[in-house]
Amino acid sequence: MRTEARHNTEATRYELVSDGRVVSVAEYRMRGETFVFTHTETAKELRGNGLAGRLVEFALDDVRLGGGTVIPRCPFVRNFIEAHPQYGDLLAA
Repeated sequence: MRTEARHNTEATRYELVSDGRVVSVAEYRMRGETFVFTHTETAKELRGNGLAGRLVEFALDDVRLGGGTVIPRCPFVRNFIEAHPQYGDLLAA
């Protein structure tokens, strides 16, 4: 499966796209320069393939490049950061 991650600023979410279809999303709200991640979801038939993890990694790298911080209200994003301590510095105080 060939996928591409992108930041859809109009929809305030990060998306993972495969063959023109959005297969995973990580939704957020902005609070100043802080991304408040609220929900992550992958198409039911594709769950368990690591797609959400790839998307969240892309999103967190993008937040870092832009100098932002993160509040992980979404349990998936929170657990991802706990499992990947290299992203701990992105957590908003």
